Amino acid sequence: MMLILEAYFKSYPARKKVAEFLFENGLSVKNGKIYLRNVEVPISELARVIGVNRKIVYHTIEYIEKTYPLKLIFEQLNPLPSLIDVAPLMGWEVLEIELEKEGYLRGFSEVLGLLSESGVPVMEVFSRNLREEPSKLYIVIDGTLPVEVFMRVKEMEGFKKLILHTPEKDKERFVCNYCEVKYCPKRVLLERLEATP
Repeated sequence: MMLILEAYFKSYPARKKVAEFLFENGLSVKNGKIYLRNVEVPISELARVIGVNRKIVYHTIEYIEKTYPLKLIFEQLNPLPSLIDVAPLMGWEVLEIELEKEGYLRGFSEVLGLLSESGVPVMEVFSRNLREEPSKLYIVIDGTLPVEVFMRVKEMEGFKKLILHTPEKDKERFVCNYCEVKYCPKRVLLERLEATP
């Protein structure tokens, strides 16, 4: 998609910035307006957030609507709701796995197979394999990832990096050079408060 935007907006860097923001956030363009699902987004607020003036946003909308291929794409955009950011607060964990481009499909199926074989309940899977971005796989699991599964994921062919988003601070001890653990500070604080009489 970014290559399409690059091709159509190469002479308009400010408009390209607006179009990229709309695409990345799933904001659609219909009838001269910008929508988040069916809710109209104020142009002035959008311009402020993107860091451009309102005229640039209006020119971008006009350009998208008069360019048929762009119009087809931007009319259909919708944001994708995800559990990724709230998972640690709910006591769940998120595996953020970066894979090599060539081994993406094999790695994707291997990870899901490994989780299934280990009886790890998967709640959500989100993945991106765009040409100009690193290939990433996000998996929200109910509960915590067993250490042996963590170790096996790191040994997979095509594996580059794993970031484990967890509510548990003690998971940091499993970190290697290719891995990182990000625990939920809010969750740890709440558990401490509940533990104190």
